[in-house]
Amino acid sequence: MTLPARPVPQPLRRLVLILGDQLDAASSAFDGFDADQDAVWMAEVAEESTHIASSQPRIAMFLAAMRHFGAELSARGWALHYTRLDDAANTGTLGGELARAVEALRPQALVLTAPGDWRVLQALRSQARALGVPLELRDDRHYFATVRDFAAHARGRKSLRMEYFYREMRRRHRVLMDGDQPAGGQWNFDADNRQSFDPRTGPPPVPAPLRFAPDAITRDVIALVRERFAAHPGALEDFDWPLTREQALAALADFIAHRLPDFGRWQDALWPAQPWLWHSRLSAALNLKLLNPHEVVAAAEAAWRKGQAPLASAEGFIRQILGWREYVRGIYWTQMPAYAQANALNAQTPLPAFFWHGNTDMACLRDALTQTLRLGYAHHIQRLMVIGLYALLLGVRPREISDWFLAVYVDAVEWVELPNVIGMSQFADGGLMASKPYIASGKYIERMSAGRFCASCRYDPAQRTGERACPYTTLYWDFLLRHEALLAANPRTVMQVKNLARVDAPERQAIQTQAQALREEAA
Repeated sequence: MTLPARPVPQPLRRLVLILGDQLDAASSAFDGFDADQDAVWMAEVAEESTHIASSQPRIAMFLAAMRHFGAELSARGWALHYTRLDDAANTGTLGGELARAVEALRPQALVLTAPGDWRVLQALRSQARALGVPLELRDDRHYFATVRDFAAHARGRKSLRMEYFYREMRRRHRVLMDGDQPAGGQWNFDADNRQSFDPRTGPPPVPAPLRFAPDAITRDVIALVRERFAAHPGALEDFDWPLTREQALAALADFIAHRLPDFGRWQDALWPAQPWLWHSRLSAALNLKLLNPHEVVAAAEAAWRKGQAPLASAEGFIRQILGWREYVRGIYWTQMPAYAQANALNAQTPLPAFFWHGNTDMACLRDALTQTLRLGYAHHIQRLMVIGLYALLLGVRPREISDWFLAVYVDAVEWVELPNVIGMSQFADGGLMASKPYIASGKYIERMSAGRFCASCRYDPAQRTGERACPYTTLYWDFLLRHEALLAANPRTVMQVKNLARVDAPERQAIQTQAQALREEAA
């Protein structure tokens, strides 16, 4: 349906295409926009929720944020051609809706900021060619680095490592720098940022993040998602995400003031039924472009320079945005489309069915999965070292676990999700993105949760075989056995492999037998 604040101009010079993760009125797509000659196109289509089985929170996040942004554009007096999901004539695909719009509006040209999904870019380019309408693709200046910048950084290097790219970004953008040197005399403070909670008292008091009660627009979306996607995983009772630029800025200010000061020391800690802790809850707003990473990084650095947060916290948070976020985007766009099929470890186990409902006896994994399905959220350690770790050790097919991550999280856009899973979590790219597989036994989770998960679990992380053996521990030792040659050749994992020397032949056989039983049970 068309919801213009003014009629679509005729003749129409440019139709500006805005996707669900491009909700930024300062986007490059709007450069040179003339309300007397141009119009905006937005479309809600079923394909974007069904090409993978998107969770209800993720679908609601995108649709509600899109509708709020559309209302903002209309309030500016811009002509907006907006198709709702439940419009009777909706074709269900971006290509189909673009074709309908071009036929009705006859634009002389299409303008698009580069999408965050290789599949979407190919679909829109193909449709524009088929329609015979020029498509102008513009850089997304939301990021600190262009894809060309990353390609130049990668050119000629035998291996890619985030740390070197991060330092380059720090120098180029003058972030946390004192002259030519990093603030505090070191580039990162990881050693200061790995604390776990006191097992007797648990997490210290932490202010809860701002919540944003659904307004009328969001309530309509929630009702639509519940009706249209009732069979999809997830729940919407706790849906309270920032959906507008104003709300996102309030969420940023809240994090900087109340949780950034202790973010660093507790960023890797786990605790049952505590989804937020000191985490920012800003990733979805960033990935939908309601926030700009430049302003987020600037706010964190300003807090440190004003003495409102320690350097270790500011650096740890900035590293996630200026370092990892930019790095994974560069990996994605320089490696696609082949990257999506990477499977260097030849993992062939199907994704366990319980990933879609969370019913498992493993206390830590049950907590992370059920939280994910309820909220559409898990923090980075839950994703990497609880959920991702189990999939890696079990040997789940990388594309299946990657599609699951894309489906369930409200902040999931393929450019950021795919490399984080394929490369960082599953080591399926053979080490292109990360220098080693991130593997650990159940003892790691016990340590980072101060033993709280293990105390209520039927399994013992210290045991690798037997009825009470922790599946993480069994599968960890099995992983070492299955990939011994690969791990022994890597300086960062050679010490882990050396521990196999104290495991005799009967014990090795028992580990592998129990691990195989776990895989067969998952299948």
